Amino acid sequence: MVSSILLQAAAPEGAGFSTIIMMIAIFAIFYFFMIRPQKKRQEEIKKFRDALQVGDEVVTSGGIHGKIKEINDNTMIVEIANNVNITVDKASIFSLGSNPANEGK
Repeated sequence: MVSSILLQAAAPEGAGFSTIIMMIAIFAIFYFFMIRPQKKRQEEIKKFRDALQVGDEVVTSGGIHGKIKEINDNTMIVEIANNVNITVDKASIFSLGSNPANEGK
């Protein structure tokens, strides 16, 4: 009898429902402050990479500045100096930029 009284006192009747509501609220907070902005940023990056064209000056993830010479399915050929071309993955292109080697010309 004493154990049943202690169990009833430890677990009020509405505790299960309030716990579920609290978990839903925490998930909603994570979604709106973490997951949703990250998805939005990934969509912007994808649009940026899809809009790249031959002749655009870009910066790679390694900090290499160059001009796009050719675009393939998953790679790009980037000219980093006169007649010096490198092949880079599309995912490694992060921003449009100006080529410092060509700024003084």
